[in-house]
Amino acid sequence: MTASPILTRYSAQGAVPGPSSADDSQTSVAWHYGDPLGEQRTASRGAIIVDRSDRAVIELPGDERLSWLHTISSQHVADLADRSSAENLSLDSNGRVEEHFILTDVDGVTWVDTEADRGAPLLNFLTKMVFWAKVSPGARPDMKVLTLVGPDVLHGPIAELLELPEHPAIYAAGDLPERHHEEEPLGFWRMMPPIGEGAALPVVDLVIPEESVAAWWTQLTDAGARMAGTWAYDAQRVAALRPRLGVDTDDRTIPHEVNWIGTPAELGAVHLEKGCYRGQETVARVHNLGKAPRRLVLLHLDGSTDERPAPGDPVTAGGRTVGRVGTVVDHFELGPIALALVKRSVGADVALVVDGEHPVSAQIDPDSIPTDDRVQAGRAAVERLRQGPGAGA
Repeated sequence: MTASPILTRYSAQGAVPGPSSADDSQTSVAWHYGDPLGEQRTASRGAIIVDRSDRAVIELPGDERLSWLHTISSQHVADLADRSSAENLSLDSNGRVEEHFILTDVDGVTWVDTEADRGAPLLNFLTKMVFWAKVSPGARPDMKVLTLVGPDVLHGPIAELLELPEHPAIYAAGDLPERHHEEEPLGFWRMMPPIGEGAALPVVDLVIPEESVAAWWTQLTDAGARMAGTWAYDAQRVAALRPRLGVDTDDRTIPHEVNWIGTPAELGAVHLEKGCYRGQETVARVHNLGKAPRRLVLLHLDGSTDERPAPGDPVTAGGRTVGRVGTVVDHFELGPIALALVKRSVGADVALVVDGEHPVSAQIDPDSIPTDDRVQAGRAAVERLRQGPGAGA
């Protein structure tokens, strides 16, 4: 994959590409700029800017784009307001996650971005599902994503430069102030869910034409944003238990396992009050009657060795496989951590091993296991039937 213009431009100033792996997109953007832990620290106290131009961008123009997308995906987007965003999923017939993407509607066009290696499959799926709808999906490799993280993003010079409102709502979007070519895509900012420990760090994405990337990068760094790599972004993402498609998920993942359930206000990618989309039966059944077989947790890894597991390595307990590890990263405060999908029955007190090429002991962070005392509607109805007439009155 071709290196991003930012990686090429700043390689002489310490920009280091990611290590080669199955995810080749990581080598096309900066992994860090010589001080990955310092970059994370700046994100927690100031502001960083991260080149995420490896993400694939798709445009959906057409009068029926939202009503059409509503029928083929998990999110309620039929009435999505102009300059609003949402997270969305495409599921298979068994409710397993095939695609996760972000969408933003601006001036009659819905912009979609997703993981680099999922751009072509997602575009292929969308194109096949058009039928007679008035929508025309198309790849936009000329549009790039930059991401700002940190408390200083929402006030001071950076916020003034972007002309952000005082308290932007999560998933809100807006125009960027400089419009050089009225007939070209102008780009936009959007507010994303916060990341970091306690999900406390604001996140703002910019989706902009490639020709504007270098200029915006310069203006934002001049305004106080520190150049940072994907290492810093991933460390804060992992600390907030935010999964990444294809790294923290596998071909068996259902939305409940990775916290992608809920309405937009609850930071979910599945709306529970809509139906008629592929995989909906599984979503409803698990939500109303069952429990997801696995759950996403935060692992603390043994830091006494320099060896780190790789995504996909098995997680074992007493020699028995109980899950798989996803993103692995060194955090500036928490040390080596990882996201993992493990069986629901595995508690925080169970000693684990990530059993890859170099086995590493691990422990689940107890705060990453949510308390689920919700009374499921389906189970409550079954219980009333068992108790007979008058139950629950």
